[in-house]
Amino acid sequence: MRKEVMNYENLIRITKAIAHCRDPEDVALMSVEAVKTGLGVKGCALLLIDRKSKELKVAASYGLSEEYLNKGPISSLKSISFSLEEGPVAVSDVTDDPRIQYPEEAAREGIASILSVPIQLQQRSLGALRVYTAEPWEFTLEDINFVQAIAQIIGVTVEMSRMYKGYKEAISVLKEFKDIARKQQTRRTPYEGVPVSVSREDMERKVS
Repeated sequence: MRKEVMNYENLIRITKAIAHCRDPEDVALMSVEAVKTGLGVKGCALLLIDRKSKELKVAASYGLSEEYLNKGPISSLKSISFSLEEGPVAVSDVTDDPRIQYPEEAAREGIASILSVPIQLQQRSLGALRVYTAEPWEFTLEDINFVQAIAQIIGVTVEMSRMYKGYKEAISVLKEFKDIARKQQTRRTPYEGVPVSVSREDMERKVS
């Protein structure tokens, strides 16, 4: 199956799953796994902005080690900051780009390239969805469009949860994401274990 078709199938599947999902934590986990599975990359992380500290907080991740996730505070003003307001940013070489805040840690993690896509709602940045590859990667327009679509779904879901719970900032929703690392190891999401060559019929049966 071509990657573009797989991305389309993943987008349909995550949309269906989210339509039946009431927990923003489930949306976060489904989203990062959908991106990793759809693109066949090393990992994916969902980051939300804490406007008080100006830091990006990890809400959910898939395929990345705890050591890398706990490498240190991620500054929204330093870590590929352009992508938070202006649009997607692709970093082809993490070891030779000033926009990377932790290049040595990224190299130790085995990360070669990063794609950062903003999570925006009504021209307001909520955070970023980041894709990490183990090999140097030239991100195609199809890749970027797929990640942007997922990021938009996340933005709407987080905002709806924020409004429902009466929070002033989207980062407050992060408090609902409890024990993410533990649940990633013990809980199966709708994407876990799905082979790359899965058919449309198989995927639709899985979510029905």
